[in-house]
This record gives sequence, C-alpha cells and structure tokens, in this order.
Amino acid sequence: MAAETVERVKQEQEHAPLTQAEGPVQGGAPRTGGSGPRSAAAGAVGTEPGAEPTHRRSGPAGGLPVAIDAMGGDHAPREVVAGALDAHRRLGIPVLLVGQPGAFDAEGLDVIPATEVVGMAEEPGQAVRRKKDSSLVRAAEAVRDGRASAMLSAGNTGAAMAAALLRMGRLPGVARPAVATTLPVPGASPTVLLDSGANAECTPAWLVQFAQMGAAFSTVRFGITAPRVGLLSIGEEPGKGSPLVKETYRLLEETEGLCFIGNVEGRDLLTDDVDVVVTDGFTGNVALKSLEGALRFFTRVLLESLDRTEELRAAARVVLPALAPLADELDPESQGGAMLLGVDGVCVISHGASSAKAVANAARIAHELAAADMVGALAAAVGPTAHRAHSEAEAARTHPQAAERGGA
Repeated sequence: MAAETVERVKQEQEHAPLTQAEGPVQGGAPRTGGSGPRSAAAGAVGTEPGAEPTHRRSGPAGGLPVAIDAMGGDHAPREVVAGALDAHRRLGIPVLLVGQPGAFDAEGLDVIPATEVVGMAEEPGQAVRRKKDSSLVRAAEAVRDGRASAMLSAGNTGAAMAAALLRMGRLPGVARPAVATTLPVPGASPTVLLDSGANAECTPAWLVQFAQMGAAFSTVRFGITAPRVGLLSIGEEPGKGSPLVKETYRLLEETEGLCFIGNVEGRDLLTDDVDVVVTDGFTGNVALKSLEGALRFFTRVLLESLDRTEELRAAARVVLPALAPLADELDPESQGGAMLLGVDGVCVISHGASSAKAVANAARIAHELAAADMVGALAAAVGPTAHRAHSEAEAARTHPQAAERGGA
C-alpha cells in the first residue's frame, strides 16, 4: 500500500544524521534576508511576585547538559528517555534526565530526581506552584542554578512555560515572553512564527519586542544576518487590519535595526518571502493549527488516492520514495519543538506526542542555541524598546481592558 511504502522509506531515514535543512548554521557564511517587497526598513505569566528579572547567565552555556523532562509527554518516559539516549550517544550532546528514578532506566545518564509529575490536563500555573518537586520545575531550576544549559519538555505546554518563567525569570526589559515556532519552507530557511500561543491578547509594544526577539532568534538559529520581518494581517496594504495591527505597523516602521517589510498574509507563511512573522498568540496559534490540519489533510488525500488501483499503487512505489525527503522536511518531529523566547534561559517545548526522534532533534536544537548564546542575543535585541514595552505591560496588569483594546 502507498501508506506502507512511504512509512518504510521514512523508517529507513530514521538512522540518518539529524542534519535537516532547518538546522542552525554553524560555521557557515551568514546570509541576508532574501529579496521581496519592503516598506520602511529601519534599521501570560510573570516572575514570582516582587521579583525583578535579572540576567543571571552570561555567555554561551553549551558545555552544560540539556535538562530533559523525562516524565512529560504522551509517550513518557519511554520515548523521552530513548530520545535522550540517542541524542547523547549518536549526536554527542550532553544531557541529563529529570524525573522519578524508578520509572525508567537512565542507562548511565545523570538523573535529577523529582517525585512529582505535572499532568497534561492540569492547570499550568497552579500545578507549577503546587508541585514544586515536579520534573518540569526541577528542569527549569537546573537551568536557573547553572546545572544545565537548557530545558526541554514534551509535557504540559502551559506548565512548561510557567515553570520557565517562574524559575528562570524574564530577561531584563522583556514585557512578555513569546513562543516561536519554525515553519518548514522546502529549499529555504524556515519561517519563524511568533507568538504562537503564549499571549492571547497583546499590545503594539509587545509585538514590536516579539519582532526583535524573532529576528535575533532567526539570526542565531539560521544564520540570517538581516531577517525580513512581516506583520500578519488580512492584507498587504498598511491600512489593513485591526487597530492592534495598524498601530503595530506604525511602531515597526519606526523601530531601528529591523528589516520590516510590511504586512504579510497567511498564504506567505510557507514561502521564502519572509523570515519572521509576528502576531498575537491567539492568531498565531490558530494559523499554526490550521497549517498543521491542512498538511495532514493533503497527506491523507494523497496517500488514499495512490492506493485506489493497482496501477496507482505501482506508481506510488516509484513516486513516494522520491517524496520521502520532502515528507521528512515537513514532518514536525524534524523541527524538534517550539522555543520560549524572553526567559532567562533556553527553553524548548516539544509536542506532547513526540517520539524519540523528536526528542533527540529538540535536544540538539536546545544544545546549539545555548552554545550560540541565544539568550544574550535576545537580551541585546530588546534593549531599545524595553521601557515602552514595560510601560504597556504595567498598564495591562493594572488595567486589563487596555490589552483587550490592543493598546490602540
């Protein structure tokens, strides 16, 4: 059958090196953003009450291990531990596991014991505050205390974000951290979409900071020296969009150091026309889930169509092996996971159904981001807009209706 053929080919590729096209540029010549229309090219949860965000870690931390939440995910701890072992043995990445020692065989890997587990359905903030000895919290503390270079979890997404924020804290000047997701673009560097779920309601200044962090992340992760930043809207014209989008457009035009190319639409997400797409967390999450659903639908329809007759099945045996590399590039597990930008440490959040392959990929990405001092790059990027974003964050905290109006 067609489905069996493509699955067989993908399984054969499981043992190939995890050097996908979306991997970070290491030692290569950096590239600038591609050509495209340009307009004006210029240049959640807080920390513990009363705590001022301070940048504790300075310089690359790639020599330290990646702290992996062994208990998080639909297939934990089996697949998580297998992925950690693969990352360590095959890719040479230092890792340590965090979880209940009796629940898995670490096979020689270092383990930070944690007696509690945050369930996938638990309320994130309450779970993190109540379960102080959970694997998620202990993983975040390992980064905070300098025992690990990064944390990785495939567990409760909200709890992973809350643990990182409450234990690591925010970077100085960051109003709200954002989730950055890399979208595959065959033949080119992936598109960075943020926010893809951390902040359902935003202000214009927060979106400007997301743009700055997304551009810095794109440079560190993919080696793009001048990432093209687009604002997700319902039309390319400057006057299109909600009050939030219109005001954000004006601010982005005035922000130095950003290569802002104007509004982009949903159809641009999987193209090489833009490197970083900025939006609020509600819109970003809807866009992300819509893309995932469309890709699954197309894959299912294609495989079903190629399995209808013996002639089509014969054709599938020829065509599908050639399409397997593309399928692997589009596979979310090849991307590793999403990054939480704006906290004082590297935090990678993988899909709950992550396999060992996804965990190994995520560990590789976390290790490389820590070694490249992504946190330092983000801290430098948000400096120019820190005061304005902080003011809007305070206004949103004391007057929630301001955030609901989008700051317009």
